[in-house]
Amino acid sequence: MISVLVVDDHPVVRDGLRGMFAADTRFAVIGEAADGASAVSEAERLRPDVILMDLRMPRMDGVAAIRALAERGIASHVLVLTTYDTDSDVLPAIEAGATGYLLKDAPREELFRAVEAAAGGQSTLAPSVATRLLGQVRRTGPGTLTQREREVLELVAQGSTNREAAQRLFVSEATVKTHLLHIYAKLEVNDRAAAVAAGFSRGYLAPGTRND
Repeated sequence: MISVLVVDDHPVVRDGLRGMFAADTRFAVIGEAADGASAVSEAERLRPDVILMDLRMPRMDGVAAIRALAERGIASHVLVLTTYDTDSDVLPAIEAGATGYLLKDAPREELFRAVEAAAGGQSTLAPSVATRLLGQVRRTGPGTLTQREREVLELVAQGSTNREAAQRLFVSEATVKTHLLHIYAKLEVNDRAAAVAAGFSRGYLAPGTRND
């Protein structure tokens, strides 16, 4: 059974989600929170498998809460469930370490599948969110890596697994995978070895970085 913490500032939404999951024996809602600060406290106390996280909340928003969870080493996977799919909402949440991102109009079974995927550390993205992420990669331009992408590439060159890189950077493993997909797209490669080779040839990696 997958344990779930529901985080949303609207009581009606929390009640609705609790009722929805109560009807399915695969899940157990073990707690609720009305803002990001309470979410971090409850997650630290309850250690749920999955946190359903709204983004726009009082006291501490969802993105800040996701960052705080990573900084405290809380291993719960965060599945964002929100009304908003703008760049200013999606990208910071993914960068902060969200495992998945769904919109509140998602069908019940899609939400259930996303929670199951998140519990296993796998990403689920709403179609509009996936489109925005791809658009961000294209806008950044081929070959132009962000600072965080360079950090991921350097750890890969040193032989780190996705899990080890996630631990070093205080993000989720799913976030590292997302960064790697961006790196592959920008460097026009298909795997880790080719990305490292391209990183050296393009000057993103300094001599001596590789751990053979």
